[in-house]
Amino acid sequence: MSASDGVAAANGGPVDLVFEGGGVKGIGLAGAFELLEERGYHPQNVAGTSAGAINAALVAAGYTSKELRDIVFSLDYRKFEDRRWYVKGHVGLGINVLREQGLYRGDEFYRWIKERLDAKKIYTFADLTTDDEDPRWSSKLQVIVSDVTARRLLILPRDSKQLGIDPNELEVALAVRMSMSIPIFFEPVRVQNKDTNREHLLVDGGMLSNFPIWLFDCDTGELPGWPTFGLLLVEPSPKHPVTERLPKPTRGPRGTRGIVDLLSAMVHTMLEAHDRMYLEQESFARTVSIPTLGVGTTEFDLPKARAEALYQSGRDAAAKFLKTWDFDAYVAEFRQGKSHHRRDQLAQQLQKEGVGAG
Repeated sequence: MSASDGVAAANGGPVDLVFEGGGVKGIGLAGAFELLEERGYHPQNVAGTSAGAINAALVAAGYTSKELRDIVFSLDYRKFEDRRWYVKGHVGLGINVLREQGLYRGDEFYRWIKERLDAKKIYTFADLTTDDEDPRWSSKLQVIVSDVTARRLLILPRDSKQLGIDPNELEVALAVRMSMSIPIFFEPVRVQNKDTNREHLLVDGGMLSNFPIWLFDCDTGELPGWPTFGLLLVEPSPKHPVTERLPKPTRGPRGTRGIVDLLSAMVHTMLEAHDRMYLEQESFARTVSIPTLGVGTTEFDLPKARAEALYQSGRDAAAKFLKTWDFDAYVAEFRQGKSHHRRDQLAQQLQKEGVGAG
């Protein structure tokens, strides 16, 4: 069933959820989901980028908020730091980046997410199909990936044919692994298109769309039968310059360590810039803005106390949002005869800049 076929939900009921990317900060997303579930909201379709894709995949697989909470607080994020030890020390870091295009293999994460999905008998996107023929709702889960080779945004599973993979045959765990491949930190996923014999380099979806809240929007003239809530990770005071929230660069290192630090800072700058985009959309009424309490995207050694505070921040943000949420008022204000096609706008912008979005 598509969002346009349902019944309006004022207090609880069906809802589509879009989870923003943000690495370790995704703990806050799980907290917000718990509060929404407690208030009676039932996810119909879910989507996400990077850490948001992780949360979305687990929700689509049938994990409850309580199960997600157990996962969040039992997980040691440092286990995902699986390097290829060509050479130890700073030189080894540089070789990992230069040779494999990432500090960490990502194999440990892939095994972890696959085990979580296997436990719910979710293997490929065929296990998440719906009865709706519209690609926006034909799968319970949509994952955002950046295709560096083709220079385009991919929405999986619907765009998997661009990789030479049938949508129903695409492994869910692999799609999530693609989406969470933060450049420099994790090696990109390489897929050989068997139809074109072209290799595709796939990285974090946040490179192109870190907050795809537009994903489940109806066409012009269609009114949504239930809302889409976007769960967005922001700083407590997002008006502060982005530079104040980035990891402090170390002084003096040159050579391989200096290159790694420079590239890392560049990636953080790009991903954090999405918070600045949020300032231009403060009136976008369907967004739950979750303060991230200064937690960093790749802060894998996050202490438990800070993780718990971030989780509670998500709960508090969702509770605050619901105090003023009015679905009918939202439809009247934003959706009467209006459409939002962020993906089309993005493609036009890339083509205008000569990138060739394909």
